[in-house]
Amino acid sequence: MTDLTATTTTDIDSRLEGHRVELTGYCYRMLGSAFEAEDAVQDTLVRAWRNIEKFEGRSSLRSWLYRIATNVCLDMLNAGNKRARPVDLSGPTPLAQAALNPLPENTWLEPMPDGRILPSVADPAEAAVARESVRLAFVAALQHLPPKQRAVLILREVLAWKASEVAELLDTSVASVNSALQRARATLTDHQGDAATADAADPLDEEQRKLLERYVAAFEGYDMKALTALLHEDAVMTMPPFDLWLQGHDDIAGFMTSMGASCEGSRLVATSANGTPAFAHYKPNPDGPGFVPWAVQVIDIQDGAITGMHCFLDTPRWFPLFGLPDHLDADAA
Repeated sequence: MTDLTATTTTDIDSRLEGHRVELTGYCYRMLGSAFEAEDAVQDTLVRAWRNIEKFEGRSSLRSWLYRIATNVCLDMLNAGNKRARPVDLSGPTPLAQAALNPLPENTWLEPMPDGRILPSVADPAEAAVARESVRLAFVAALQHLPPKQRAVLILREVLAWKASEVAELLDTSVASVNSALQRARATLTDHQGDAATADAADPLDEEQRKLLERYVAAFEGYDMKALTALLHEDAVMTMPPFDLWLQGHDDIAGFMTSMGASCEGSRLVATSANGTPAFAHYKPNPDGPGFVPWAVQVIDIQDGAITGMHCFLDTPRWFPLFGLPDHLDADAA
């Protein structure tokens, strides 16, 4: 019996639970879904608990858990579902043709709170890699990879595993791992796009903080002139579960004053998602005082301008996941 199996139930629970955040980050990158990732990790920990007596200690507990998690994710990906952003499915819609057509929930790449997928690490470079690898654009690019290539690239490039360690986990050869990584890199280069060029977001520098302060002031004041000045001329606005997406600050401002006019008077509450700044968007309550949930906004910043406003509208799912209140009082700032 190994030292692990000789420990108490509480000790085993604690040691397994200690890997939850990093495993959730791994499964999220694999699956592109916040809730599927959490389900996969729960399945992984349950399988590990039930089979703890079979853990022989020939590898670390962490490696063993990653093996289980990889198998769980590969099983889930056998269904063939590939998550996407609106920008991955079609071209931008001109404002004059804008229409809100919802697609099924399992179409969309989902946002994820940083605290659920980014474990605390002391090395700033390692932390930066982790943040970059959970950005919406990067995770969307991963969706173009076959499942095993996806696992290889994440393990090798994001988690810095050795090729021999990945080969052992996947029950394959080092040559196969290296070949899969080479193909995955080539595919990722074709699809990564803005994931490679967005500015670092954590920690925010002074310029980024001021930009976001101005964004909040412009949005809450519904000052389209001020907002337009903060947006890159090719900025995009997406609104899952709707397939509509807009490109260009003029179309975005035009949408907000027409189809989105009910957002006037909203409040934004800072949060973080996918390694980038984010806001909980509350609209004025149409049935009484205060404000009610409307969207989680994930913000992209590049070269001192906002390049993306990704508004996830399914608030009954997102606000509890982010630990956000379901109502703001009328005097909320």
